[in-house]
Amino acid sequence: MNGQASDGDLDFDLRRLDGYLKDWLGGSSATRVTRTSGGMSNPTYFVMRGDWRAVLRKQPNNVLMPSAHAIDREYRVLTALQDNAAPTPKPYRYCEDRDVLGTPFYLMEWLEGRVVYDYALPGFGRDERIACYRSMCAALAAIHKLDFRAVGLADFGKPGNYFARQLSRWSKLWTEYRRGDDDNPALDSMVRWLAERVPESERLALCHGDFRMANLVFHPTEPRVVGVLDWELSTLGHPLVDLAFNSQAWRMASDENGGLLGLPLDDMGIPREQDYLELYYQLSGATERLTVFHQVFAMFRGAVGSAGVAARGDLGNNVLPDAANVGRRLARAYATRGLALIESES
Repeated sequence: MNGQASDGDLDFDLRRLDGYLKDWLGGSSATRVTRTSGGMSNPTYFVMRGDWRAVLRKQPNNVLMPSAHAIDREYRVLTALQDNAAPTPKPYRYCEDRDVLGTPFYLMEWLEGRVVYDYALPGFGRDERIACYRSMCAALAAIHKLDFRAVGLADFGKPGNYFARQLSRWSKLWTEYRRGDDDNPALDSMVRWLAERVPESERLALCHGDFRMANLVFHPTEPRVVGVLDWELSTLGHPLVDLAFNSQAWRMASDENGGLLGLPLDDMGIPREQDYLELYYQLSGATERLTVFHQVFAMFRGAVGSAGVAARGDLGNNVLPDAANVGRRLARAYATRGLALIESES
């Protein structure tokens, strides 16, 4: 697992973590910690103690909405997914004692591999990109094909219409995140459009909630996914929302979360959107097909999530020094793309 990190950027007392690890692991090696450039919602750190290494995920100190930083749910789903087809790091230990780091946290396996934040996969060869996209699609299909009841996740989502529930939740988050000077009329338009078109929701699967390139770990030298990260938004829901979120890449520009819009995909070895969707249908056995509603819903989720990044940036909770501005820009970009989908239906 790679990614930029910097020393001295901790929001907790290292001595307390050192004491916790000594009680658990024993030994006298000093604990070293660096913060990663990932974990935009839940701060993420590399932890080293002698030859032992792990990744630590915790809640931010100033939590805006507790349900948006569900560390316990992350740990639970990672535990349930061990020894299954969906590639995930191994969870080690969960701690709910706030006296240690000030918030709940957990420790998990440090995967050796490559984390890439750009769907264009810079530095990869054409054949590697072809294989990486197939592996990404296979990982998503494996998550959705999983028998969530058999692995103890039958109660991982609330009853009722998934889309209605999620629309209500994320609309409330948008109300919570927006500030007096925020102006995102396209996002407000998406909320109204979606509310008028909520479909019945019968299909149910384990959904990642934020399935995109930046949340994958690729093998150090091979073009295959070895780990899916950042499960904080996971729940039981409609799998086509995950697919819509993943396929946003084809509708976003390179400076909008590393999108593919306008790039020479054939030359690069990156499939066209429809080809990628057909591969997913084949691998997952899905009989339903992606609709504009799913795509707009995913853009709405992306816009609200980005507004959350901005709100956390205002509180100083984010690793990006310019998180507030970056979040607001992305929130507007997602909303603009979603509104374009709506207008294409008119």
